[in-house]
Amino acid sequence: MRVLIAAGGTAGHINPALAIAGALRAADPAIEIHFAGRREGMEYGLVTKAGYPFHHIEINGFQRKLTPNNIRRNVIALWHLAISGPRCAAILREVQPDLVIGCGGYVSGPILRAAAKKGIHTAIHEQNAFPGVTNKILAKEVDLVMAASAAAVEKLGAPGKTIVVGNPVRPELFTQDRAAARARLNAGTDTVILSFGGSLGARRINEVVAELCGWEQRTHQPILHLHATGSRGVELFRDLGKQIGFTTGKHLVVREYIDNMPELLSAADLVISRSGALTLAELEAMGRASILIPSPNVAENHQYYNAMELQNAGAAVVIEEKDLTGDKLIATVQQLIAQPGKLRTMGEQAKTLGQPDSLKRITEALFKLCR
Repeated sequence: MRVLIAAGGTAGHINPALAIAGALRAADPAIEIHFAGRREGMEYGLVTKAGYPFHHIEINGFQRKLTPNNIRRNVIALWHLAISGPRCAAILREVQPDLVIGCGGYVSGPILRAAAKKGIHTAIHEQNAFPGVTNKILAKEVDLVMAASAAAVEKLGAPGKTIVVGNPVRPELFTQDRAAARARLNAGTDTVILSFGGSLGARRINEVVAELCGWEQRTHQPILHLHATGSRGVELFRDLGKQIGFTTGKHLVVREYIDNMPELLSAADLVISRSGALTLAELEAMGRASILIPSPNVAENHQYYNAMELQNAGAAVVIEEKDLTGDKLIATVQQLIAQPGKLRTMGEQAKTLGQPDSLKRITEALFKLCR
């Protein structure tokens, strides 16, 4: 059996695709798995590092705001769209897949449509509570629609062929030892706060977290704070530390990037982050309380809808970026840690939303489709 997976754009699309690929291969080592995506996108590095064959196709989204630079980008996007048909046909001839899976990103559109027209088995996985445009279009054309959230089913527009499977997460999340993780951090009885804004960093999150760190140190809070600045926030956070007057040390650990996320999530009591679908799936899997700050710069404002599912369940507090200030973040943290057992209760609620058997559900559905 040959499988072609199309995914690109963000880690929120690519990592679930890789998790699905790994689960399929674990279920049947004879399966041959290929990926399609942009060579210039982050998918190329992640997929090739994982050892899967990679087939290049260039697809870009159109920019709605018509600036000179965006007009140029739209011309390029039109050209890539025009040649996508022959390129998709070439990839399908080369791979000869029995199943094509789309996990999001612009690249999924032409590959899945071409496969569906050829009568190849097709399926998509939607990670967000509010689906993207590409998957809403594809839902009508593919054989199977897999939604991470029940809230996405009607929005996808194909309830008759949609199943809710959750978001697949890294298996190592389920093997962490919380006591050992906290001991390695010398956390003791401190409340452990983990904050991050993504691999590049989010300027506003860095700014307000810096104010929070200043408050923690001025008031001598029993908090161990772990913060990732992202690559674009290293100098900014360093400068903010000098301006506000906080320093790294026993109670504040600052990194550019977190490369041991499962371990730190295991140790954490409270997470402050964006609300991408993959992040939320990991919070649910680990059962962690959170303060969520949805990115306002994503399609269809889907991070807000993702985050509200957790807030409505009592698992998170959502602060929209337009309302976000250092004082508001400090007040929210202060309120949460002042209530005995509050963070633990929120974490328990988060866990009720998780789908620990997500990969099992996905692989079973895909094998059933191809019988």
